[in-house]
Amino acid sequence: MAKKETVTVTVRQTGSPIRRRPDQRATLIGLGLNRMGRESTLEDTPSVRGMIAKVAHLTEIVEK
Repeated sequence: MAKKETVTVTVRQTGSPIRRRPDQRATLIGLGLNRMGRESTLEDTPSVRGMIAKVAHLTEIVEK
């Protein structure tokens, strides 16, 4: 049986969580981001895409 390749997405934090709502801060922590400039590579699932969309103004998707 062939292994299924997992598709990943790399996200970089570009904005500060200071003066943001607590749910946006929690979403950044859930994505593995807590400081500006940090990058996190995650599995590309609908739930992760939803989290990225929620904090789109604080993050960017890195092309590799």
